[in-house]
Amino acid sequence: MHKKILALGAGHSGLAVAAGEFGAHGLQRVTSDPKILQIYQTAVQYQGWHALALILVAILFSGTGNHNLLKYTGYCFLTGIILFSGSLYLLTLLKIKESGMSRMIGPVTPIGGLFFIAGWILLLLAVLKKEKS
Repeated sequence: MHKKILALGAGHSGLAVAAGEFGAHGLQRVTSDPKILQIYQTAVQYQGWHALALILVAILFSGTGNHNLLKYTGYCFLTGIILFSGSLYLLTLLKIKESGMSRMIGPVTPIGGLFFIAGWILLLLAVLKKEKS
């Protein structure tokens, strides 16, 4: 299980770098709206930080007996990336295209944020309940 989490963390880290590069160089050619650029930057930052958190979970996986807590921590971080960052990426795209759909996507973002928070709480519990050798 820890190899899957590590692979997901590494993959999302690479995607965050690529998304950041696009935001820095390509997105500014499409829009100069600072609000849209900030939404996109927030998506990139949260994806990057939580991709690193997935890597941390994979590292901790081998050092603790709390595999279930860490497994669910990884699921929460991954779900948070998809819902939080994914919805912000989609909002950026929809705002550029001036679609009315952007109002329907907005409420998904805080749900992703709740998954991030749940993941950090589960990680805290896993560390606090670490079995002593």
